[in-house]
Amino acid sequence: MDVLLDKIYNFEHGDFTGLVIIKDHKLVTEWYFNTFWRKQILDIRSAGKSITSLLMGVAIKEGLIQSLEQDVYSFFPKSKYPDVHQDYKKIKISHLLDMASGLDADTDRSETPGHAVNWSGSEEWVQYILSVPLAHEPGKKWVYADINAAVIGAIIEEKSGMSLRDFANEKVFKPLGIKQFYWFTNDANQTVAAGTLYISTLDFAKLGTLVLNEGKWAEQPIVDADYIEKLIARRAFDLTDYWRLTDSYGMLWYKKTRTVNGRKFDYLWASGRGGNQLIVIPNENMVIALTSTAYGPRYGHSRAYDVLGSILNAIK
Repeated sequence: MDVLLDKIYNFEHGDFTGLVIIKDHKLVTEWYFNTFWRKQILDIRSAGKSITSLLMGVAIKEGLIQSLEQDVYSFFPKSKYPDVHQDYKKIKISHLLDMASGLDADTDRSETPGHAVNWSGSEEWVQYILSVPLAHEPGKKWVYADINAAVIGAIIEEKSGMSLRDFANEKVFKPLGIKQFYWFTNDANQTVAAGTLYISTLDFAKLGTLVLNEGKWAEQPIVDADYIEKLIARRAFDLTDYWRLTDSYGMLWYKKTRTVNGRKFDYLWASGRGGNQLIVIPNENMVIALTSTAYGPRYGHSRAYDVLGSILNAIK
């Protein structure tokens, strides 16, 4: 581990901020870099989508949502949302979780009507995103788009009567002892479920333990075990040709099988721009949180991948 820490301290760019490793239910490594410290929060960017997926599991446990196969249209009454598009009758929650809703939105194409640039800064955005039509048949094509997590957040907010921020705080963050966080919420009390969650590296790792511990925190059930099982196992779309750092995707989490020194590791991970990653390795009973503020450059994820490789190499 000393070799890895020296490597991090000598990174060319001074924007790697935190490394936390939890193994066998024990905190075994906690290091901060470049003026960051334990209680400092930072934007984990799109890794927040994976946290939104966990919150969907909480909503199911709370009885707010019955099934991932429910159609999205059924959650938004026409009297309250007059512009909700009929296409939402074809979209299931499971489609949103797999980035396969078919909605006319693509993070890589700002000209699409469902792109976040058209709604994320608004005082009220749910009315808008519910008016976005389909571009593809739901369930057939993986397209990375913020709108998928945003709709999941809107469903939870509609059923709970709370902002996603407050729902997360009451149902997850407080039980886990997470006291300091920020999640951008607009004037209409709608939270950007696709990102904008600021949290410390240690608390980021705590959220990973919910996955590792079958949805429990200190024996308190937060998410049902069967939901966590599905979250870990589901590999809905093969992404090996899309991004070398991952193999597949499902339930708003990336999945990867990686061989280091002849040893195979299967893991799932939440990914946020800049190399903000929450990695869960069930077979090793391990959670790794990596944080960084390299939001603009494109080296963040590759650097995090190398850091993870060094950690896997050190596992005995």
